[in-house]
Amino acid sequence: MAEFLTGMKRTCYCGDLRTENIGQQVVVCGWAQRQRDLGQLIFIDLRDRTGIVQLAFDDRTEKAIFEKAASVRSEFVLGARGIVRERSSKNKDIPTGDIEIEVTELRILSESETPPFEIIDNCPTSELTRLKYRYLDLRRPELQRNMIFRHKAARVTRSFFDENGFIELETPMLIKSTPEGARDFLVPSRIHKGSFYALPQSPQMYKQLCMVAGFDRYMQIARCFRDEDLRADRQPEFTQIDLEMSFVDMEDILDLGERYIKRLFKEVMDIDIPTPFPRFTYNEVMERFGSDKPDTRFGMEIFDLSKEVSGSGFAVFKNALEGGGSVRGITAKGAVKTYTRKETDKLAEYAKGIGAKGLAWIRLTDDGISSSFAKFMSEEEMSAILAKAGAEKGDAVFIVADTDTNTVLTTLGALRLECAKRLDIIGKGFNFLWVVKFPFFEFDKESGEWIAMHHPFTSPTDDCMDKLDGDKSEVYAKAYDMVVNGAELLSGSIRITNPDLQKKMFSMLGLSDEEAYQKFGFLMDAFRYGVPPHGGMGFGFDRLVMQMLGAATLRDVILFPKVQNASEPMTNAPADVDPQQLADLGIAVVSADNEQ
Repeated sequence: MAEFLTGMKRTCYCGDLRTENIGQQVVVCGWAQRQRDLGQLIFIDLRDRTGIVQLAFDDRTEKAIFEKAASVRSEFVLGARGIVRERSSKNKDIPTGDIEIEVTELRILSESETPPFEIIDNCPTSELTRLKYRYLDLRRPELQRNMIFRHKAARVTRSFFDENGFIELETPMLIKSTPEGARDFLVPSRIHKGSFYALPQSPQMYKQLCMVAGFDRYMQIARCFRDEDLRADRQPEFTQIDLEMSFVDMEDILDLGERYIKRLFKEVMDIDIPTPFPRFTYNEVMERFGSDKPDTRFGMEIFDLSKEVSGSGFAVFKNALEGGGSVRGITAKGAVKTYTRKETDKLAEYAKGIGAKGLAWIRLTDDGISSSFAKFMSEEEMSAILAKAGAEKGDAVFIVADTDTNTVLTTLGALRLECAKRLDIIGKGFNFLWVVKFPFFEFDKESGEWIAMHHPFTSPTDDCMDKLDGDKSEVYAKAYDMVVNGAELLSGSIRITNPDLQKKMFSMLGLSDEEAYQKFGFLMDAFRYGVPPHGGMGFGFDRLVMQMLGAATLRDVILFPKVQNASEPMTNAPADVDPQQLADLGIAVVSADNEQ
């Protein structure tokens, strides 16, 4: 039966005790990590969020207390009073390993059934099982450290932006559905049957309205929602550090972002991040790394072979160039032992799986040069390729050709990362950079239309204003992303505040005046009443914490995450609801079997 803590209030946390506490009487509370009954001696490792301390029971312990200690099992909740003393057998693996508590009073506050897995770091139990019992999984020291780390990062965040003149404001969670690139989560209205709210993908328009309202500097640690397919660094609900500033230009915003990162890493991790961050244009990172979020902790940059193979009779190269595309490659230094013929064939299948028509390769072995296409090339052409690739004995060269240069670049970008992981050449530390001057438009192959790469409120660059009636691929935006180690941490832009220019950009995106007003009328109306020049950004807070901790997935830094199919194993959400709830909303559910 549970005992209450009357007259026995906790005086300290388990993990805080040290040799300087020897001789003190303390009260600790927590969970029994394990109990060791050695006959005349019983030891209990007591755990709370700060760590573990050993409770000791011996021949000096009262019989009733000793017997109670003998009944303790893993995950029992205990309260213990006693005297801190030096341990005879020290444990150098834990901070409290030099001391123990000689228990004079023990209370069992709650008993526990045998848990479905052991509460330890590196638990071998499947993640799905651990997520089903997430409240137990969260007892593991690793996850507790992650959540406490996240708390510290949030505290520093609020402090930094407060000191820089930002006002923390809360924007609505139930909003009007507007197109922002991903599917909205919709919330039906009971009062307005047949109408729906949406959960915000970001507070974009509301934070711009804060600028119209004159708050000048807005900040929010905001919950955001996107109904999209999941991956290791994506969840349907996530947290964003959302910012907007008036009377600033891009340089002001980038400087603020760098100062925030520098402060955050120093205060939370005692790491000095060098500033300013390197800057690359979108076109530059795509040409060199095949990604708009490049990992620069290793080389293996992309090179263009189009000139070297322009006269080649190899049909793959020839057709790509004649179709307006390109031929490009990467050199994996010292890779021939790792990328045997068999492994190279697997890499070729991987390339096909991500959109390439195939993968050409050259391996420079001790026995000479082997290649998938050498028989189609002259000796001079092969020499030119190897020279451009900077390839030497022991290296492997991988080449992709396509009529669509973007396919070539993105494929090689993915291969670059795949090879680097396999070769274990990715450096340590944090490589921050900015990507700037994004294209305003990108062509959506599925719809056959040009869409905004960021969002329609992003301002074109000044040098593109006279190109708005021409080729959409030549229009660039005052947009910027912060990247670290191949992950996008921040996206932002300078906003359009000229109503005529905004109307023009809507038109270029295929929106009529009526459609634009229907979707964004409240923002367009607000801009009629004096709008300051402004810009902003949004940090992915979960992703930032994930990168700082080196976690493998966002699920390690989010309290109650979703799994791959966007469900939550612990509560079994999403779930069916009572038919009356649907009737109140005027909603009828059509089963998948009845869909046409």
